[in-house]
Amino acid sequence: MDLNLGGRKALITGASKGIGRAIAKQLAEEGCDLYLAARTESELQELKDTLPKAHGVGVEIFAIDLSVSDNLQILADACGDADILINNAGGIPNGTIEEVDEARWRATWDLKVFGYINLTRHFYTKMKARRSGVIINIIGNGGERPAANYVAGSTGNAALMAFTRAVGGDSPADGIRVLAINPGPVLTDRLEGLLRKSAADRLGGAEKWEELVAPMPFGRAGTVEEIATMAAFLASDLSAYTSGTVITIDAGWVYRGPLM
Repeated sequence: MDLNLGGRKALITGASKGIGRAIAKQLAEEGCDLYLAARTESELQELKDTLPKAHGVGVEIFAIDLSVSDNLQILADACGDADILINNAGGIPNGTIEEVDEARWRATWDLKVFGYINLTRHFYTKMKARRSGVIINIIGNGGERPAANYVAGSTGNAALMAFTRAVGGDSPADGIRVLAINPGPVLTDRLEGLLRKSAADRLGGAEKWEELVAPMPFGRAGTVEEIATMAAFLASDLSAYTSGTVITIDAGWVYRGPLM
């Protein structure tokens, strides 16, 4: 399916690995020129070296810490002509209210929660002036069913869901669409690490982590490509009537009992 995204420009944060990397590859395949931001320059450089050759697109990279507010302004100034913003940087740790201290809670929220909010603020103003643009927040299904052992993440994700709906409900008046994707368990390096730790604690060996995948819907975790394909579709004009919406991709996982 041709999504007619050729020639558009997209900024993707957290683009060096996992879902962000997959979205970068998908949008490059669709013909988008890319701005890619993350902390790890070497992994960004690999994308800059390979994607233009494979797809004939432009790629600029920014090795930058997006938990620092001044860096968000730098990124907005450098990439202000982006037609598409994919907020994807940051992960929030597991843990109970007693296990996640204030410093760690604030640090992870500065990157993900306030990072998404403030970068949206910067780009919304620029997109409003052009009366066009799409902002997609990659959040996570933990906000749909709060859990005590993921209290910082559940709370942060729920806040970003509310933020997406509040801004995206009104943004069509400015020619902008704001929406979100809530991935469930997706087999990234981060998830595999969590599964290995859980297997070591519960099953007596990290190498048994695949046994924890079997009870998941369809007997597997999701793939980064499944999330990236949805992001590309939502960014396209084929989804031009979609805003203020949070789309969950987890095979119904959020409606089941705990899996890990």
